[in-house]
Amino acid sequence: MTDAVRIERAGAVATVTLNRPERRNAMTLELKTALLDALRTVADDHEIRCVVLTGEGKGFCVGQDLAEHAELLQSAHASVFSTVAEHYGPIVELLSGMAKPVIAAVNGTCVGAGLGFALSCDLRIFAEDATLGTAFSGVGLTCDSGLSATLPRSVGEARARELVLLGRTFTPAEAVGWGITGEIVASSAVTETAARLAEQLAAGPTVAYAESKRLLTAGLDGTLAQALAAESTAQNRCGETEDHHNAVRSFLAREQPTFNGR
Repeated sequence: MTDAVRIERAGAVATVTLNRPERRNAMTLELKTALLDALRTVADDHEIRCVVLTGEGKGFCVGQDLAEHAELLQSAHASVFSTVAEHYGPIVELLSGMAKPVIAAVNGTCVGAGLGFALSCDLRIFAEDATLGTAFSGVGLTCDSGLSATLPRSVGEARARELVLLGRTFTPAEAVGWGITGEIVASSAVTETAARLAEQLAAGPTVAYAESKRLLTAGLDGTLAQALAAESTAQNRCGETEDHHNAVRSFLAREQPTFNGR
């Protein structure tokens, strides 16, 4: 057991908190393993209909813990770079592919893999004083945690090249201006804002959200014909849900629909 990651539940919302505040939630093997386990837990729990990912203290996540990384390099440990495939990749796949909305509550410094995690979430809440960046080139490495895909899709290829090659940090205001969508709030309001948004999503049509996530991801690289076929299949699945049938009845009765996620 480990306290490196906390899972806290409020109704249908689960908040997953990285809990190494003294190191701004730098990713050690323990923390990566605990995060994977936590995300699998909330993904598999059908009573949880929205997930918030955040960090304890002043950092969201600063990426790989370089002190641990240096030790592994010195010992030529086999896990020094296998961690990209074994941990960072699966974490991003869970965040982006979870069949429910995922919100990144970016409470502070968010660089390297931390930025990859944030961009893999569906929605973002940024603390106005958060520091963002790619960071990899500064230590002689390239992208991981999905940034080679999510960053250019968010800000465009040219801007992504600049951010990765130059490795400069940037602000939430710059990020939003470039296309990394997210709400910017005071640092003291990040938790409350994320919780309010999560409650709204947790009360929504969960199956429709999951289908929408899949369609939007597939539509980035597929053809129009593929998108139309996928939409037809997804719409049929949504059409079979209680949520759809109840919402149609509510609409015709001029009532506010209530969604149960089924």
